[in-house]
Amino acid sequence: MDAPKYTVNLLNLIISLFKFFFKKKEHSTDLERARDLVDAIDRGGIPLNAVRVNAIARSLGLEVSNSAPMPQTIERIRAALQRAGR
Repeated sequence: MDAPKYTVNLLNLIISLFKFFFKKKEHSTDLERARDLVDAIDRGGIPLNAVRVNAIARSLGLEVSNSAPMPQTIERIRAALQRAGR
């Protein structure tokens, strides 16, 4: 037995709204991700995920050790942004 047409349409609408309101913020470039990270830190934020910071650094072409201190990695990201003409 098929579901009524309006039920399927309502379900599709709910799914579309869920995807719209809960989608992840997309970044167009690696530099933009790095700028967002540095700007958040400058506003007083504290990065808690070292893996994410390392991934941003690697996307900029930096070689980063998994054991590198996060403040050192952040400073290297800042330097890379300055070289890129932030």
